[in-house]
Amino acid sequence: MSSPLESLRQVSERPLVRALAVMALVAVALFLLWRSDEPPAPDPEAAALRGPTEPDGFVVDGTYTAYDQNGNLEVRFSSPRIEQFEEGNMATMVSPTARIRGEPGTEPWTISADNGSLLQNENLLYLTDNVRIIRPIGDREATLTTSKLTLDNDQNIIYTDAPVEITDRIGVTRATGMKAWINERILELNSDVEGRYETVQ
Repeated sequence: MSSPLESLRQVSERPLVRALAVMALVAVALFLLWRSDEPPAPDPEAAALRGPTEPDGFVVDGTYTAYDQNGNLEVRFSSPRIEQFEEGNMATMVSPTARIRGEPGTEPWTISADNGSLLQNENLLYLTDNVRIIRPIGDREATLTTSKLTLDNDQNIIYTDAPVEITDRIGVTRATGMKAWINERILELNSDVEGRYETVQ
């Protein structure tokens, strides 16, 4: 009488049994390979953090600082959320705020908006919705508001073709479109300029 081990060896030597075993191993290997191509189950917390726009990358509470060639602070930019998209090399921002300096020793301009997008190839920053610039003028401060604004980082200029309103302690000025040179501290209003001023006592 043969042992169970001997019986198993005799069965495994049969060609049909060997073929079935090989087929089963191939089937298991194919199944495992097929399963490895499936994406992992989504993590709800990661999906919520990534957001509905599905950016290629994002930063939460990000701050960007740039200096000129002499080491002077030029720009400090911050946003609660910045999303990066490889297509178009673009970044979008929620509630961006920037402090931009001109020549050394001058007071910075503060720029804020509800939304922004940076086209990195052109080095242009587009701001939209409740755009506000606070600009020091000597011992007083002027605030410019508009619905959209473009900041050209290469030329250090700001411009818009939308209506603008400038307020300070001596009055209000309204116009359609404007262009500002940050380094030179020059502001040019394009058209439909009107103002109301009060004499400072």
